[in-house]
Amino acid sequence: MANSSSTPKEPNHEHDRETSVTASRVTTPTDREIRSERIFNAPRAHVWQAFTDPKMVAQWWGRGHKLVIERMEVERGGHWRYVEHTSDGPQGFEGRYREVTPPQRLVQTFEWDGMPGYVMIETTNFEDLGDGRTRVVTMLLAHTTEERDGMLKSGMEEGMNQSYAELDKLLAKRG
Repeated sequence: MANSSSTPKEPNHEHDRETSVTASRVTTPTDREIRSERIFNAPRAHVWQAFTDPKMVAQWWGRGHKLVIERMEVERGGHWRYVEHTSDGPQGFEGRYREVTPPQRLVQTFEWDGMPGYVMIETTNFEDLGDGRTRVVTMLLAHTTEERDGMLKSGMEEGMNQSYAELDKLLAKRG
C-alpha cells in the first residue's frame, strides 16, 4: 500500500506554474504587463536558434499544429508572420523586430489576428544558467489593462505552454 506522501493530489496550478520547469511561470507585474519565465534543459545557443531559425520555429511554435512561416526576417525592422492551422481554422500572428541581440535578447511587436489592431511589445531575454540550461523570460507590454487582460483570456498561457512542450521535444532531439 502506498504511503500518504505518494498519493496523488489535486493539481494546484498556481503552485505548478511557480515551481515546475515544464510549465511557464506567468505573472502580471503591472496593469499592462504579462511576464513569463521558463527554464529549458538546453544551452542558450540552441534555444536562441530555436527562436530565430524559421525551420526550427515551424516545428514547435504551432503547438503540434501545422505552422506556416510566411515571413521571418530576424533583423531590426524585419517583419515576421506565422499562420497556425488548427481545427478551428487558421490563426495568424505577426510583428516587426525592434531589437535582435544574439544570443541574449529579442524585442518585437506582437499582433494576433484574433485581436487586430492591438499591438503588444514582446521582449524575450535568454539567460545562460551556466549548467547547460537556459532561462527564457518574456515580457509582453500592452497599451492598456484591457488589452493585457484580453490576451490573458485568449488562452495565451495554455498555448504558450503547449508550444514550449513542443520546443522541449525539439531541443531534446538536438541533444
